[in-house]
Amino acid sequence: MSVEIQSLDPRINRLGLHTHEPGSPDTLPPHDHWGTYQVFHQKKRGDRHTAVGIVHAPGAELAMAYAKEQFGRRGETANLWVVDTRHVMALDYADQDMFATTPEKSYRDPGGYKVNDKIDAYREKMSHEHTP
Repeated sequence: MSVEIQSLDPRINRLGLHTHEPGSPDTLPPHDHWGTYQVFHQKKRGDRHTAVGIVHAPGAELAMAYAKEQFGRRGETANLWVVDTRHVMALDYADQDMFATTPEKSYRDPGGYKVNDKIDAYREKMSHEHTP
């Protein structure tokens, strides 16, 4: 059985959100704490998504609505992602030795291939030299 959420906010009502049956993975039991969702923002199509913060919401649909309100209306936005933080996996700090590189294999490190920063700096320099 699903029940429509009635809100005083017309943006929430437009979403057509409804509560799911108990035990649904998208909602939390009543009177429980809301979950946290990590928000990723993409400024322009083709750019990478970057983490911009978190929102607290009872489900993914409402988390997206909160993310749009909080992070989508500030500046240019092409896309937003919300990810339930319960689904984020992390390594233990005790395992950081697996990322240690040996000095004789430094050629595998992509640090020397950062050309975009140099190109952007050159473009900025050229734009400042040619402006009256």
